[in-house]
Amino acid sequence: MQKFNLHTHTIFSDGKSTAEEVVQEAIRQGLTTLGFSDHSPVPFENTFAIKDSEVQNYVDTIKSLKEKYKDQIKIYCSMEMDFIPGIVKDFKKTKEALGLDYLIGSVHLVGNDVDRLWFIDGSKYETYDEGLYNYFGGDIRKGVKAFFHQYNEMIETEEFDIVGHFDKIKMHNRDRYFSEEDKWYRDLLLETLTLIKEKSLIVEVNTRGIYKKRSDDFYPSTWVLPIMRKMDIPVVISSDSHKAEELTLCFKEAELALASAGYEMKPSFEL
Repeated sequence: MQKFNLHTHTIFSDGKSTAEEVVQEAIRQGLTTLGFSDHSPVPFENTFAIKDSEVQNYVDTIKSLKEKYKDQIKIYCSMEMDFIPGIVKDFKKTKEALGLDYLIGSVHLVGNDVDRLWFIDGSKYETYDEGLYNYFGGDIRKGVKAFFHQYNEMIETEEFDIVGHFDKIKMHNRDRYFSEEDKWYRDLLLETLTLIKEKSLIVEVNTRGIYKKRSDDFYPSTWVLPIMRKMDIPVVISSDSHKAEELTLCFKEAELALASAGYEMKPSFEL
């Protein structure tokens, strides 16, 4: 089994476990590498991101744990950068200023106006529905296009390493508004994959939707994996854990799906 997880959250952002609890559980499970990637700060009130005042404490805490457990596990310090054009800080400058090891780039809020952001994540599909109707007049094709184009803009304008859950727009869809078999949807997704390939980025195969029972498939979906393999796009499996016990949930299932797509998984990871 893959012995590392590079997408994890702690109480510094919207996780439920302390960073040390995550480290101890990773060691208990036999992981060789652990990457912390709490949500980067955003300039408005929220309940999911690291507060600006806690950023240095976050970095210092992870560095301290890296030293404390250096003989038992390799630890990296990262952030999941939330891309909101014109609103969030430059990824590269953030990485350099804080001395981060790598970055995950993700989109959770669609738009570029702090008063009109469509939140496509979270536990409530009602929030997804409300935003779709308030900001896109209920036009799902317009909303999904905006989502993928925001990912495209992030890929083209920011510097980062791993693409986070780039088809998460499907999570609260629940086959109500569109089908993943729709040509217009697949065309948008493939356009984003083409940019990912051009920028030589890594795609995470994110298992969180499955074990949280919010999705019947990974992010990206199983049908996408053979396409990525044919394009020679590298992948890592992540659980996007928010609790220590979620560190490797559904990893075996993801490995089987990737093997079926033609990937040969390596158990270890080094930057």
